[in-house]
Amino acid sequence: MSDYILSCCSTVDLSREHLQQRNIPCVFFHYFLDGKEYMDDLGQSMPLDKFYKAMTDGAMTKTAQVNISEYLDFFTPFLEQGKDILHLTLSSGISGTVNSARNAAAIARERFPERKIYIVDSLAASSGYGLLMDELADRRDAGMDIDALRDWAEENKLRMHHWFFSTDLTFFVRGGRISKAAGVFGGVLNICPLMNVDYMGRLIPREKIRTKKKVIQAIVDKMEQCADGGLDYDGKVYMSNSACPEDARAVADLVEARFPKLKGKVLINDIGTVIGSHTGPGTVALFFWGKKREN
Repeated sequence: MSDYILSCCSTVDLSREHLQQRNIPCVFFHYFLDGKEYMDDLGQSMPLDKFYKAMTDGAMTKTAQVNISEYLDFFTPFLEQGKDILHLTLSSGISGTVNSARNAAAIARERFPERKIYIVDSLAASSGYGLLMDELADRRDAGMDIDALRDWAEENKLRMHHWFFSTDLTFFVRGGRISKAAGVFGGVLNICPLMNVDYMGRLIPREKIRTKKKVIQAIVDKMEQCADGGLDYDGKVYMSNSACPEDARAVADLVEARFPKLKGKVLINDIGTVIGSHTGPGTVALFFWGKKREN
């Protein structure tokens, strides 16, 4: 195995056990629930069912990105061990954390001039970010060196597709992603917006679809249109959901039935506290490899 660190942020929305198994350390974001600060520590200090119940009951949420000193504290022990670092951040289209990571890396390079410290903007989020990290871990474990892996990440990160839908627009309205009027109108008409992440890493509403049944079908249709090889797609598929596992399972069952060559079963993860602070409960996301996301 190559002797460098491949790391990410907690917004990767994979379980602590998964990250430990793949040897991918992560740095934690922070969030506030009714004014009290918590660490986004993959559901350890705040079980996710409790977190989403609090949101449903009216608790106010706010998130805080990792700052420069936190990144520096995260990087330093690895550098002191003589290891280089390749760190991928949450999409710059969602958060400014990549700038903090880059500033911390610049400071670290002055302290450890013999070490390589690469920061890559993943342009990804949630378990799409996680699926990208898993592929990078596979390549690291196969012996790819840090420079080649950095280059591969930059060249291929826009091939990671993210498709989302939500059955509850409350928190998209609160966060300004959907207007209040559209939220009220959508609720009355039972509209479930279908969204994706664009080439700049931004979450963009794409279609307004009436009824959950139809949007579940539509998100799988999007995979057929966009995935490598269409129905012959033979890569991994990850999903994430915010307190709606039955909806996620319905999508996963359709994917597994329609794409017989998948590499394993669909892996369903939980949307963590940072991404979940903005989506609220009722969001399902689907991630797979496909054509490069373009303007």
